[in-house]
Amino acid sequence: MEERRNSRPPSDRPSKPGAKKPSGPNSQRRREDLPARGGSTSRPGPAPMDRDQSRLRPRIFEPDIPEEITGEELDKSLRAELLSLSPENAKVVSRHLECLALYADSDPLLAHKHGVAAAHHAGRLAVVRESAGYAAYRAGFYEIALKELRAAHRISGDVSMWPVMADCERGLGNPLKALALAGSSEVKRLAKPEEIEMRIVAAGARRDLGELDAAVVTLTCKELSNESEGWAVRLRYAYADSLYAAGRTKEARDWFAKCAQLDSEESTDANERS
Repeated sequence: MEERRNSRPPSDRPSKPGAKKPSGPNSQRRREDLPARGGSTSRPGPAPMDRDQSRLRPRIFEPDIPEEITGEELDKSLRAELLSLSPENAKVVSRHLECLALYADSDPLLAHKHGVAAAHHAGRLAVVRESAGYAAYRAGFYEIALKELRAAHRISGDVSMWPVMADCERGLGNPLKALALAGSSEVKRLAKPEEIEMRIVAAGARRDLGELDAAVVTLTCKELSNESEGWAVRLRYAYADSLYAAGRTKEARDWFAKCAQLDSEESTDANERS
């Protein structure tokens, strides 16, 4: 449960879809893009060129993209987010994002590299920074993930990534910072699935601090009775595991059994622990 390098995310880790550079959206501005300090000259300067900002930035290593990946595989709503880019740049970014999704489970490190490349080309787009952040998170690069997700939040104001940001703080050994995020006003804006994930992360942070009973209290909520939502299995498993860690073995087994009843896909080992 508490191990962070498992192939499958432990119960106190947020589950996010497969796909947030460490500074804000204006960090790409270079000196030549800023207004001149002096007056105008007698001769007009060269006509402005329509160049991608990514072309003005230092080159980075970019992982190879399979020829069959065109970028058209992306969801239409995601491709629509790239319309502010030049067609050429949009195609490069969309192909990297598709590779990110393709390798998310089978090769998280490669997916992360594609996320870095996508963010390099489209660092001002929240959806790209968010995707890069999730890829870094799955690969275990928590500091990079936190920077990308913070950037995405600054650009869009979206708080759906808040639980993952909190768990990044846990991954960096900062459970108190994770709890600060869990207690922030932004949490009130979370949809129910993200709210449940934040509970699970907060409980994990309590366990990081050795506050085992507080972890159980954090997960004690009316949603434990839910049997239809996708997050119900994870919530019940996290609750059972916290009970077990707190030494409440009999209760833990009961809740592992209740979790197993819902876990038809056997995504957890609840049946074995009941």
